[in-house]
Amino acid sequence: MSFPVRAITLDLDDTLWPFAPIGARIEKVLHAWLLEHTPRTAEMFPVEKMRALREQIFAQHPQLHYDLSALRRLTLQQALAESGADASLLEPAYEIFYAARNQVECYPDSIAALERIAARVPVAAVTNGNADLERIGLAQHFVFQLGAREHGAGKPDPGIFHAACTRLGFAPAEVLHVGDHIDMDVIGAAQAGLRSCWINRPDIDGRAQGWARQDLQPDLHFDTLTALADWLDAHPQFASEHAAA
Repeated sequence: MSFPVRAITLDLDDTLWPFAPIGARIEKVLHAWLLEHTPRTAEMFPVEKMRALREQIFAQHPQLHYDLSALRRLTLQQALAESGADASLLEPAYEIFYAARNQVECYPDSIAALERIAARVPVAAVTNGNADLERIGLAQHFVFQLGAREHGAGKPDPGIFHAACTRLGFAPAEVLHVGDHIDMDVIGAAQAGLRSCWINRPDIDGRAQGWARQDLQPDLHFDTLTALADWLDAHPQFASEHAAA
């Protein structure tokens, strides 16, 4: 398969690192902080109830689905209010959440593969999540990070893909979007006119997800980011040489 790859847009959660361990850590760390600083809130909202409240807030505010930070703040604000806690605890509680959210453990191949990819083509992060590449320590591999909150809409909305392409300076057909999610990443990118690469990592039991769509296939399909780096190395005629800034 041959097509130009002048730049790459890259998903973050479950592409560079697994999100499940982050979510579990967030719940544990936040609950421990609440126990120390506002025990009544922790008592009223143990992990399971805080999770249920977060889901309730998410359902009540569909207009904010692109802004996970705002939804998290609303969740904490309501928990504090219902438990009679000091409202000034909101921002410290949010900071505890956000610090835990940015403690990521990349997949074993991710960083080395990212370095190889970024040395060949410009790479931009395009994410619906609220990770901060600067805080994580990976920003140097990206020309920019575009989040759903910043853009005002998330994947699979074509607008966020087109905005990234505009900032990269390439037509959508010259940009390869790489991600794990079938609908958000692969289908969304394809419908926006980008090329698509599905990173379908096996689960802990070694099983890979099956592709269920018959009307559309990803342009590329790998089980690691290293395999994408290998493909770029093997097809230099399709990828522009680039030194990451």
